[in-house]
Amino acid sequence: MTTTTGYAVLTPGGRLEPWTFERRDLRPDDVRIRITFCGVCHSDLTAITHASDVPLVPGHEFVGEVAAVGSSVTTFQPGDAVAVGNIVDSCGECVACQDEEESYCLEFPTLTYGGVDRRDGTPRHGAYSREMVVRDRFVYALPQGLDPAGVAPLMCAGITVWQPLKRYGVGEGTRVGVVGLGGLGHLTVKFAKALGAQVAVFTTSESKRADALALGADEVVLSTSADQMAAHANAFDVVIDTASGPHDISPYVLTLDFDGTLCMLGIPPRYEVDSMALLRGRRRITASGSGGVRDTREMLAFAAEHGITADVEVLPAERVQEALDRLAKNDVRWRFVLDLR
Repeated sequence: MTTTTGYAVLTPGGRLEPWTFERRDLRPDDVRIRITFCGVCHSDLTAITHASDVPLVPGHEFVGEVAAVGSSVTTFQPGDAVAVGNIVDSCGECVACQDEEESYCLEFPTLTYGGVDRRDGTPRHGAYSREMVVRDRFVYALPQGLDPAGVAPLMCAGITVWQPLKRYGVGEGTRVGVVGLGGLGHLTVKFAKALGAQVAVFTTSESKRADALALGADEVVLSTSADQMAAHANAFDVVIDTASGPHDISPYVLTLDFDGTLCMLGIPPRYEVDSMALLRGRRRITASGSGGVRDTREMLAFAAEHGITADVEVLPAERVQEALDRLAKNDVRWRFVLDLR
């Protein structure tokens, strides 16, 4: 075991504070990573707010430098720049894992934090810390030429939006609507435009119009305006809904064309929709979350080719609680990243 430091919730309902803890020794297929930057995801905020199994060290989208490797690791060596997302292991045997769709592992994937290690039952502590031990299969080479801090959110937010864009055939001429312009939404715009789509952003705030256009959106639709929504009936092939809170999705379903798809990336307790909105036009609602090894590698290669990173505000690690407090108020454009160097 090796000792490291990080920021943890030590009591239910508590705030983050410094904590010293142990990481396991390397197995033959492990990589020890010295963390440099870690993104602050909205799901971190949710986990902290509802934490009952403590101590809890959040953080699941990060980049760093390889510090050591296990005896059977051949892909990486000390000094390599790497990136890791929210999945660090899976059963490797089910139909999903065999198809490199590890995020849908039928035995449930091992997440970067929360729960326990699938092999020895030790607690999984996240990347708001100095070091992390990860199975080599779930470690990715950091693309050259991209800002490391901006890459960190690609490992969760980026792959989360990339998978449905590719799964539902977004490409040249596809008409894409994006609900919400936060950490996920701004990356949806960037990736969809780079894929060749025509992109519109739905927002409840007129103040985000300039931001959406600056990111590359072709138009902005004020979703609180009945006239603007009606004017976009049957206008999109795919709508990616990145809003995190419960909301009525029926108005967005009505903006889909025949056989259009609405993909939900937020995780409210349930999805509710007007059944006739679905029936008319043979529209579909689906959901997606994160991505497996194949899609993550593809996403990183595409990001490197097109120069795509998240737009981030970098804060020193000791200001992590400030980042969370501001995130709770939506006071960020578009992703906080902690500097853990």
